[in-house]
Amino acid sequence: MEQVLEIGAAGHQQSPAAQSAGSPGSPDDGLLDAYSRAVIQASERISPTVVNIEVSRQEGSRQPGEVQGGGSGFFFTPDGFILTNSHVVHGASTIRVTLVDGQRYGATLVGDDPDTDLAVIRIHAPNLAAAPLGNSQSIRVGQLVIAVGNPYGFQCSVTAGVVSALGRSLRSRTGRLIDSVIQTDAALNPGNSGGPLVTSRGEVIGVNTAMIMPAQGLCFAIAIDTAKFIAAALIQEGRVRRSYIGVGGQNVPLHRRIVRFYHLPVESGVSVVQVEPDSPARQAGLHEGDIIIGFGGIPVPGIDDLHRLLTHDVAGSSMPMRLIRGTEKITLFVIPAEAKKA
Repeated sequence: MEQVLEIGAAGHQQSPAAQSAGSPGSPDDGLLDAYSRAVIQASERISPTVVNIEVSRQEGSRQPGEVQGGGSGFFFTPDGFILTNSHVVHGASTIRVTLVDGQRYGATLVGDDPDTDLAVIRIHAPNLAAAPLGNSQSIRVGQLVIAVGNPYGFQCSVTAGVVSALGRSLRSRTGRLIDSVIQTDAALNPGNSGGPLVTSRGEVIGVNTAMIMPAQGLCFAIAIDTAKFIAAALIQEGRVRRSYIGVGGQNVPLHRRIVRFYHLPVESGVSVVQVEPDSPARQAGLHEGDIIIGFGGIPVPGIDDLHRLLTHDVAGSSMPMRLIRGTEKITLFVIPAEAKKA
């Protein structure tokens, strides 16, 4: 049956279905209103806590000069502690914060953790609103999320989208892997870094950290559960303490015969390509060419799995390290040392 199209008043064609969808009182109107209300309420709740961060850095040894940069952040306590990204404030000589009402304050760096791209700064000002922190374990793929920040200096810009995926991993500037990263299609641009990603209730469930520039809708936020732990450590000690053994490695597959012969729980491991002088690994007898397959009784299929196990808790303790040397399976005991501050 031929469908008849009518010409609208503006000169464009409308199908009967389109006319029905756009007519007053249609079901879509209610859905749109609910969506709009959720975004409005969330943004109104979180916007007073969001700040614009401007930094200056001294760069260049021969011809030193001041480099300007910036990003976003948000108050997570009413006494002036601000959560943001490490890459926003790392190495800054001065940090300035602008509140939503236009007031500007000088800020101090409380702590910085490049391994998770998180940092805490602080200002001293009265009557500060703190963002309510949610639980990133409770969010679901497809859930509505709202990002608030200062892209290109446009203060308190709001974008909305959905949670595209959970449990992503993102490489930090130090080479460590940031786990449990949230992927979203809420639009982020330079300047959004450090701003909050919130639910429809206005609760922060992530710290916006990165976007893939050539792509559309590929943006990432560090889960708030990770941020809570890191922020507490930064406030307490100014850093996050970890351990290290002093090896450089790369992921390699194991020969099938070795996997079957030793009944290994992994099919890959970490090939040691470098052992630092006087490091715990060197002292334990680790050699270039060894393949690490276990640490502390836990299988290690890759370098990121090894990094996850090198927590502060194991520093100073003798830990068994299982490895393949040639065709032999051997166990060494290494005593991880506390990692130096980045």
